[in-house]
Amino acid sequence: MGATLGAAYLGVVFAGGPRRLDGRAARAVFEGAKGVGTAKRVGVFGQQSAREIAELAQEARLDVLQLHGASDPNLVRALRMNFGGEIWRVVRVRDGEMEVALHGAGDGVDAVLVDAMVAGALGGAGVAVDWAQLAAAVAATGRPAKFILAGGLRPETVAAAVGLVSPDVVDVSSGVERAVGIKDHAMMRAFADAAARGGR
Repeated sequence: MGATLGAAYLGVVFAGGPRRLDGRAARAVFEGAKGVGTAKRVGVFGQQSAREIAELAQEARLDVLQLHGASDPNLVRALRMNFGGEIWRVVRVRDGEMEVALHGAGDGVDAVLVDAMVAGALGGAGVAVDWAQLAAAVAATGRPAKFILAGGLRPETVAAAVGLVSPDVVDVSSGVERAVGIKDHAMMRAFADAAARGGR
């Protein structure tokens, strides 16, 4: 469904939590998605080893690795040896501490994804950051080559977020679900329309 709405990326979760899939299931999701050939395949990872990530990337035929907890440059270097696609580092931020968290975040990776810091959660918690504060922090620390915004984005908020932060990509999961792990097609369509409006 996401690809038919013009999504540039489709993601599956390999990190822990209720949305987690294994490599075979992830590949089936991608292959079953209409229009998936035009969208890049993203895998969301948590604390897995470079070897496990590389194996899952190969099995699911990923184009992008989204790495939570990827502050260790050795992990990124190890993945570069076995993976030819994009590597995104997830940076989780708190209000009032964004500049520190963003400093150098783009080093060695293709993109930086910013999400809210929520205790006990890697992502998908549906909590938004202060977008105006984030825009100021990005301006102060230097914009990454590719900047992705996540966290608390919903059809009714994404246009405002895009207008303030001007990300290259917006990432949504829980904001278009009717239940955990179950996407709502009407919400997805409304989100895509609103995101497009926010970019104008």
